[in-house]
Amino acid sequence: MTFKNHSRPYDLVVFGATGYTGSLIAEHITTRFPTDLKWAIAGRSADKLRNVAEQCKALNSGRQPPEIEVCNLNDADVTALAKKTFALITTVGPYARYGEYAFKACAESGTHYFDCTGEAVWHAAMIRKYEASARATGACMFPQSAIESAPSDLVTFSMASLIRSELSAPVGDVVVKIHEIRGAPSGGTLRTVLELFDFFPWKEVAQSHKPYALSPVPNPKKAPKPSLLSRLTGVYSMPKLGRMSTSMTAGANTAVVHRTWGLFKKEPSLQKYFYGPNFTYREFLRAKSYLGGMAMHYGIVVSGLLLVLFPPIRKLVRKYVYQPGEGTSKEAQKKECIEFRGVATPDIQPSIGKQAWCKAEFNGGLYYCKHPICLYAYMPTCLVGGISKLMTGIVTGVFASQAACTILQDDLDLPGGIYTPACLGQGYIDRLNKAGFKMETKIVDA
Repeated sequence: MTFKNHSRPYDLVVFGATGYTGSLIAEHITTRFPTDLKWAIAGRSADKLRNVAEQCKALNSGRQPPEIEVCNLNDADVTALAKKTFALITTVGPYARYGEYAFKACAESGTHYFDCTGEAVWHAAMIRKYEASARATGACMFPQSAIESAPSDLVTFSMASLIRSELSAPVGDVVVKIHEIRGAPSGGTLRTVLELFDFFPWKEVAQSHKPYALSPVPNPKKAPKPSLLSRLTGVYSMPKLGRMSTSMTAGANTAVVHRTWGLFKKEPSLQKYFYGPNFTYREFLRAKSYLGGMAMHYGIVVSGLLLVLFPPIRKLVRKYVYQPGEGTSKEAQKKECIEFRGVATPDIQPSIGKQAWCKAEFNGGLYYCKHPICLYAYMPTCLVGGISKLMTGIVTGVFASQAACTILQDDLDLPGGIYTPACLGQGYIDRLNKAGFKMETKIVDA
């Protein structure tokens, strides 16, 4: 499939390509994208960019290596870069500190935008500041379009689409579980967690994770209320999903899934995908035992409070994690995986005894820590956003790159604005499947 015609020098620029995640995105593009792609890598160091370009050339000698764009972190340089490309992926973080340069430049320049953030509070701030600009210029912006929060959003989209096509019904309650995770974060990802509260007060962070906080329209429908025992222990149980506990991804991912619901209701070109008026979403993490689930829940709560309330603890933890730009070895990446499972119930009364079930998995290429203490460094992600603090790496490269490829090739009929991964549609899911993120969705008995 060919890329869209446009008048800019590049189809795609990877901004932050000398960092750990950025270099993996460049690697994925080099080995997976059509050779007629016009692309560039951008960052502050010309020498480091040349090294990345040489690595790309070694990976695929049959294509031209990327062009090099030296770009400093200021409005003038980043705006000039954005105007040179049809689409831009940025990995320059922490996004709360550095991300606004690229977001602003793309929104005001009509450049399609993708990032790897899991910072829902920052996402909310960008919506407030730049949605009007993106609509005016035609820029389609896709924050949180990598491991956070694309899998949760796409699993929900896939199950809802199947219920609509097979059962001719809207969707009611959706529950997604992270069934398996092996891996951990890079230094830049951990730095994001540890610095977020330096930029946003905890009340604003908490507000950004309330139901439908990012949605353009409100939804009065509330998720099913858990039992008193589940509220006390943090442990839940559900047919087809088993025993579950508090998910470190729930805050950021739920915010994005709820925004998808709102966009599908509001945007004329997306209304055919609308989930329904009684849609709810919940997310959990598999608990291998009851006591383990309780420990997981209270570990998240306690460590989160410690890091939020006591800045010296955040400073101490910084000494025990990867520094920005560092990450796991290629050999270690091969042993890492992530698997999601989900169940969606059609909104039909009386019940017809059917549900949609989904399994989605990716093997090989996340991240890991160099010290056990870092496990507790990202426990508070139930408050600040989740699994990108646990794992990204190659899988982030896959999600962000294939999202950009979708907008480069597919006719999405989207006006300018700030969107979610599911707004890229089935073409995005199909590309991810070919790239290694395998998704199986089917109708099962309830």
